[in-house]
Amino acid sequence: MKKIGVLTSGGDSPGMNAAVRAVVRKAIYHNLEVYGIYHGYQGLIEGDIKKLELGSVGDIIHRGGTILHTARCKEFQTEAGQLKAIEQLKKLEIEGIVIIGGDGSYRGAQALTEKGYPCIGVPGTIDNDIPGTDFTIGFDTALNTVIDAIDKIRDTATSHERTYVIEVMGRDAGDIALWAGLAGGAETILCPEYDYDMEELVAKLHRGHERGKKHSIIIVAEGVGSGVDIAKEIQEKAGFETRVTVLGHVQRGGSPSARDRVLASRLGARAVELLMEGQGGKAVGIEKNKLVDYDIMEALAKKHTIDKKMYDLSAELSI
Repeated sequence: MKKIGVLTSGGDSPGMNAAVRAVVRKAIYHNLEVYGIYHGYQGLIEGDIKKLELGSVGDIIHRGGTILHTARCKEFQTEAGQLKAIEQLKKLEIEGIVIIGGDGSYRGAQALTEKGYPCIGVPGTIDNDIPGTDFTIGFDTALNTVIDAIDKIRDTATSHERTYVIEVMGRDAGDIALWAGLAGGAETILCPEYDYDMEELVAKLHRGHERGKKHSIIIVAEGVGSGVDIAKEIQEKAGFETRVTVLGHVQRGGSPSARDRVLASRLGARAVELLMEGQGGKAVGIEKNKLVDYDIMEALAKKHTIDKKMYDLSAELSI
């Protein structure tokens, strides 16, 4: 293999740039040419591809977002779109691609691999919802962003003696809510993986109030439902003044944490090694702090779960 490509796809996450940097520099170190594919699969179809040098990825390890930009592309989900993408790869004689993104990006990687262009998936998403890896690139940074917001909101919640509902991202996964809620000392955490009882939630708020507690923080994963609607229901049933904060896309931004930079560097470099070994249709990850690789289809067939013991612990500590 002499030429490889790298692209970022789907929702951006802090640390993607660090992964791109690792791919480019690892490849050049081993005398490979590297091409940056801009704007994800859409850019691949349109031929928005440029050769990258060492200097192309200088001073990006600390930057959030992705210098390659990203986009969602419905056309690539079609056979015709995939064939257009392959024609662009043929023009530049690109033989394999490192694809950084979430499960949708992985499906694209698998489709190209099946058509003769080996791809390696690198898990880049703040949601931490990719089976086969303990952590995804961007999760740690997003988590710290949320914890910082919880700490600040708790200050004003204490001052005004209010109940606050904080809605966090995560799509259909509750990892951000669970980890941030536990680290931030939330009184209640609502995750899509488990049902919740509104009556019990209200009763818990009343128990706290009776022992002198003047404020409460409730973390809601977006997959559970609208934080605004849940806050309204709490205020109506509990009778406590309730406010809501929807953190939104601030969770995707910011300089990546040291943990995300290191994770991205390790995973990006390993992805290049797999391509050099002639492998494709694989994804890289980390389990128990050791790098692993596995079949993309095997990972996509699994259902993401959260740590039940951690979820139970959060309830025990917030009595």
